[in-house]
Amino acid sequence: MKVFKFLRYLIETIIIIFFFFIFKIIGLKKSSFISGKIFLVFGKFFRSQKKIENNLKIAFPNLTNIEIKEHISEMWNYYGKVFAEYIFLNDLRKNQKGNIQINGTDILNKLKENNESVIFVSGHFDNFELMAMYLEKSGIKLSAVYRPLNNFFMNLIMERLRKKYICKKQIKKGRVGLRDSLKLFNEGYSVALMIDQRVSEGSKIKFFNKEAYTTTIPGQFVKKFNCKVIPIDIVRINDIDFKIQIFEPFEFKENVSIDEITLELNKWLEKIIKKNPSKWIWSHNRWK
Repeated sequence: MKVFKFLRYLIETIIIIFFFFIFKIIGLKKSSFISGKIFLVFGKFFRSQKKIENNLKIAFPNLTNIEIKEHISEMWNYYGKVFAEYIFLNDLRKNQKGNIQINGTDILNKLKENNESVIFVSGHFDNFELMAMYLEKSGIKLSAVYRPLNNFFMNLIMERLRKKYICKKQIKKGRVGLRDSLKLFNEGYSVALMIDQRVSEGSKIKFFNKEAYTTTIPGQFVKKFNCKVIPIDIVRINDIDFKIQIFEPFEFKENVSIDEITLELNKWLEKIIKKNPSKWIWSHNRWK
């Protein structure tokens, strides 16, 4: 079994490197478009379609079967675009062509002026990697929490890409990662993390009318440091143009519980997802 997994991961990595090589030759715009179409066709072979359909039905019980299929198709298209864009992270970071618009820079400027550490939260919307990338580039001292890939070959490549082009301080998800995040926070680093995936070490909090295991890291930081939580949305305006929307920070009352904080953040996620359900990655086993 271990040999099979080793060979599978190795073959997957070789195929991905081959596509990255081709994408680099043909450029960002064409690669994003082509990769979207590839995932549209082959996405159903990578993840359980039944699971994705069930997740959509939990969140949006009134959707018709046709609407569900449309959302799934668009999701794979978005997912494919993000895949291709990894090899162009350096181009996106430089933003020489003005592909990325920023709303809410005044909020970041205040944080820098006050030398204030906060928790930045978002979900897997459009090209979700842009959040940590832009925050670090803008001068925010930042650590970013990530989940290592199961494919250890690809994980080595992705870790290198993330550290070089997204955020130098990469923190692995889990108990050790939480300890490292706390240490860096005490040293003046803010924390960026995605709060939309299922976790094994969290609380069961309502999400789209059904309880789901949810990370409580933001709530733990709020209670320990009385810090702000700043939500960020990433919107794909068209093929390779994006808008990063930095919202006003959540400021919670002193007597609020960690679970109440987590519920408020889940409500914010719901609000963003409802604007365009197709842009969220529904393949996560969110309500297991």
